[in-house]
Amino acid sequence: MAELGKTLHAWRDRVTPAEAGLPAGGRRRAPGLRREELALLAGLSVDYILRLEQGRSSAPSAQVLTALARALRLTDSERDHLFVLAGQTPPRPGAISTYIPPGVQRLIGQLEGAPICVCAASWTMISWNPLWSALIGDPSVFRGRERNIIWRHFMRPGIAGFDRVAQTPEQAAGFTRAMVTDLRAATARYPNDADLRDLIKELRTGSPHFAALWDDHVVGFHESNVKTINHPELGEMLLDCDVLTAPGSDLRLVIYTAAPDTEAAEKLRLLSVLGLQALS
Repeated sequence: MAELGKTLHAWRDRVTPAEAGLPAGGRRRAPGLRREELALLAGLSVDYILRLEQGRSSAPSAQVLTALARALRLTDSERDHLFVLAGQTPPRPGAISTYIPPGVQRLIGQLEGAPICVCAASWTMISWNPLWSALIGDPSVFRGRERNIIWRHFMRPGIAGFDRVAQTPEQAAGFTRAMVTDLRAATARYPNDADLRDLIKELRTGSPHFAALWDDHVVGFHESNVKTINHPELGEMLLDCDVLTAPGSDLRLVIYTAAPDTEAAEKLRLLSVLGLQALS
């Protein structure tokens, strides 16, 4: 694991805080990320990053390696090399990828005034910016299936922290059809993805509504909508919601924006300053 540690350290040194969307934070001995910053970006502990770099940790999991590749903005080839150094098999083309290319990460960083969430082809949330957490609720408190938007919609409607988005009956029906269509398309592109098969099995078994839509082969597409967000501190906010597909990947970007010079735009600006801290 010594070579893995040296490589991680070298990659950490080449990523600047600005590139990662972080403040510079005073004087630095090197221009790259501090261990604390890499830990924050990857969702890992500082102690674990230290042990990895010192070669004192056991083989990291594929999930940890994917998080590190995302935080370090590695290319596909570098990500695969990271997996090899850690003794893991690089992600196969037949499996849904949770890797976010550097270009997409830069796009997210440049849209800091808009709440953004990035989802895999299965609609599992893999990244989000602080403004998304402040607006919708912090996804980091959830684990496993709870981070999958489709599973949550059919199996746990109104789950705490994610019940702020109000939809008209027409919007809800369109959203449901689009999600089922997306999931069916994912099965065609990734027929060998075991987790995707398990997800669909769970949904068909646990949700008669999903099973009926799946068996009826419904078709729907994502459309731009004006949605009402009921924020616990700022009240009602009317925001435009768009779902974009990242070029060259199956990643979905869900983005909320406000029309200029509106009350919602002012509330978003206030939210970007205050973040998750209590407004009371």
